[in-house]
Amino acid sequence: MSAIIKSPVGSPVMLGFDGLEGDQVADIIHHGGRDKAIHLYPVEHYSFWRDRYPDLDFLDNPGAFGENLSCRFLTEDELHLGDIFRIGQAVVQCSHARQPCWKLNHRFGKPDVLKTVVKSTKSGCYFRILEPGLVAAGDAIIQIDRPRPDWPLSKLFRMIIGGHHKGRAAELTALSQMPELAENWRTRASQLAAQ
Repeated sequence: MSAIIKSPVGSPVMLGFDGLEGDQVADIIHHGGRDKAIHLYPVEHYSFWRDRYPDLDFLDNPGAFGENLSCRFLTEDELHLGDIFRIGQAVVQCSHARQPCWKLNHRFGKPDVLKTVVKSTKSGCYFRILEPGLVAAGDAIIQIDRPRPDWPLSKLFRMIIGGHHKGRAAELTALSQMPELAENWRTRASQLAAQ
């Protein structure tokens, strides 16, 4: 069971604390919830994936990675932990990068998608909702705050998921105490700090 296949929505949708009205999540243990209310995947990454898998037609349009939002200029190097944005009437906060799972391999019909996401850090990210409201395709994404300028998502992803944690106990301990970071990633940071 999976809800990874998404379709464009032409009219405004309510974005609540648990995500977009009408959106589905098949595995509520590993997907969805307050720290993973919506998933963003940058448009810039699609050319990388089309070059890698030219036989996959669904890479011609956003939505291939199960993202709820797609836009330009919010890659993992440009987004930072805790960044706050207004989208339409809603206010959202970047809570962590996406941890890839086996469903990407299944969706793409390729055995190496998960591994490639980890190597490339082309993970996308999750947002929690600070203020619910209506959002629509074409809404501007306006940055309001950047509380953690030293923590681009690419750095965070490499440390928590990509194996770049050795010798970084102090940074990991600090991460484990940052309220902006999703709870399960704070737990993971604490575990890695103890290794």
